[in-house]
Amino acid sequence: MLRIHFGELDLARTRLADAPDPLWEIASSLHRFQTRRGRWAHGRWHADAVRTLRGSPLGRAVRTLLLPLYPRAQYFPDFLTPGEGEAGLGAGLEAILAAPKRRVTGEITQIEPRRRHASPLHTLATPRERRVLVETLRAYHSAVISPVAGQMRGLLDSERALRARHLLDGGVDGLLRGLGPTIQWRPPVLSVIDHVDDRDVHLDGRGLRIVPSYFCWQQPVTMADPGLPQVLVYPMPRTAEDQVAASSEEAVAALIGGSRATVLAACAAGATTSEIARRAGVSAGTVSYHTRTLREAGLISSRRHAETVLHTLTRLGADMLRHTS
Repeated sequence: MLRIHFGELDLARTRLADAPDPLWEIASSLHRFQTRRGRWAHGRWHADAVRTLRGSPLGRAVRTLLLPLYPRAQYFPDFLTPGEGEAGLGAGLEAILAAPKRRVTGEITQIEPRRRHASPLHTLATPRERRVLVETLRAYHSAVISPVAGQMRGLLDSERALRARHLLDGGVDGLLRGLGPTIQWRPPVLSVIDHVDDRDVHLDGRGLRIVPSYFCWQQPVTMADPGLPQVLVYPMPRTAEDQVAASSEEAVAALIGGSRATVLAACAAGATTSEIARRAGVSAGTVSYHTRTLREAGLISSRRHAETVLHTLTRLGADMLRHTS
C-alpha cells in the first residue's frame, strides 16, 4: 500500500491537472502493450496502434527500447516523467534531455540491478543516445497518442467537471474522497490500495499534483523517489459506453447520417469534391448536396481554386469531430 501524508500546506497546494500529461500517457500506453488487462477499454486504440507500428522502424524501437525501459507493474525511471511534462510534450522531452547523467544511470540500474553497466539501456546516460530516446518518444506520441488526443481531452474535461463539483461541495476533502475505489482518504493520509510496493510518502509542504490518465488502468502510480515533486496519476473511470464513440465518423453518423458524416470527416485534412466522391463512393452531385448542407450548418468552409472547390472544417466542424471521438 502507498500512503501519502498531507500537512495543512499540502492540502492548500493540491491541484488537479488541466490537461493530459503526455509523458505519463506515453508510459501508461506502453504498459497497455504488456498485458491484456483492461484491453476492452482500449481495444480500438490497441488494434490501430499495432497496425501503425507493425513492421516499421518505430515498431522495432518500441520493442527494443521503450518496452524494456517502461516495464509494467514494477519500477520504471522517474526521469522519464518529469514535472515539466505538465507544460506539454516539448517541455517534458527537454527535461529528459537535461537529466543528469548520474541520475539516469542510477535509475536505469534499478530496472535491471543484476546487469548493471552491461545493460544496453545504460547507453541512455550519454547525450547522443538520450537524443535518440527523445526522438523515439516524440515519434511514438505522434503515431499512437495524438490520434486519440480528442478522446483524451474530452474524457479529462468530463473528469475535471466532476472533480470540480466534489471540490465545490466538499472542499479538498471532497476531492480526495472521490478519486476511485482503489484510493482511500482518511485525513491526513491518502492511501493507494494494492500498490506495487509498500511505502510512505511525506509531502512536506510540496502539495500533490493529481493527474487523471486516459491510459492508466486500475492501479494509480506516482514517482518512486519521495524527494521529487509528487504526482498521483490515476485512471479515469471508463465504461463500455465510453467506447461507443471511439470512431469520430461512427459517432457523427448517429447525428447526421453515415454519408454526410463521411463527407465531414473527409474535410478534416481538406478535400476537393471529386476526392470526397471517391472516398464516399457517391457521385460528385451527391457530394455537392452534402457539402452545401454542411456549409449552411457552419461545419465546413468551401473555397474555389481554379476548376476545383476545396472543402475544409470550420472550428465548429472540428469540435464536432473532436468531441465525438
